[in-house]
Amino acid sequence: MSIRVTVWGENVHEHKNRTVAEVYPETMHGTIAKALNREDGITATTVTLQDADHGLTPEKLAETDVLIWWGHAAHGDVEDEIVERVCNAVWGGMGMIFLHSAHFAKPFKRLMGAPCNLTWREAGERERLWVTSRHHPIARGLPDHFELEHEEMYGEPFGVPEPLETVFVSWFAGGEVFRSGLTYRRGAGNIFYFRPGHETYPTYHDANVQRVIANAARWAYNPLPRIADPNVAPNTPVTEALEPIEERGPRLHAHGEAGYR
Repeated sequence: MSIRVTVWGENVHEHKNRTVAEVYPETMHGTIAKALNREDGITATTVTLQDADHGLTPEKLAETDVLIWWGHAAHGDVEDEIVERVCNAVWGGMGMIFLHSAHFAKPFKRLMGAPCNLTWREAGERERLWVTSRHHPIARGLPDHFELEHEEMYGEPFGVPEPLETVFVSWFAGGEVFRSGLTYRRGAGNIFYFRPGHETYPTYHDANVQRVIANAARWAYNPLPRIADPNVAPNTPVTEALEPIEERGPRLHAHGEAGYR
């Protein structure tokens, strides 16, 4: 059975910036999906900000094992209802990969519960990515380090929670460093943030970058059934306790009231 990957693209720069259109004539999301579809055991489709429900209908999310998100210029245009829908899917067990400027995407900030801020410089400088967790599944098939000749700099401090694992650290020609490959778990969902991917450079054509994204899709995939509603917090009455207990003390809720937690 193939891992079903949905690549979400903001799809703005490709139509407004001539350089981006020339670097990615098949769009960034299309380029990422095309590379994934060359992989055994992965089937990738694309949706965009401009689609109805931003392409993320309940039906589409239900058939998505791993969602990849690229955004930059239009974070604010993403409807909060869709953000909540995406986060519920992650909490329920859908894998999620955030790329580059998606550190400021609404779903990422919601899942991280943090500002997710950083320093940056657009100078087309060299980025050297070091593997800091050599045997991690996301680093499978990669050398100890690889370079991107032209990239946007992201620098520390990076305002995110402490990750479960740091898989990559980047060094830039200007001297900065950055934790550029981070894993998280939110509810039943696996999350990976990967830093490279500025739109005016051919980053997503790079074989090592494509390998990271494919590895991350496999790592993020959760084969267990999705939790239908991860927000449910049911009351367990005294009569249903595993061990016999007596009700003691005053009650906030009358018998029969569900209450909220």
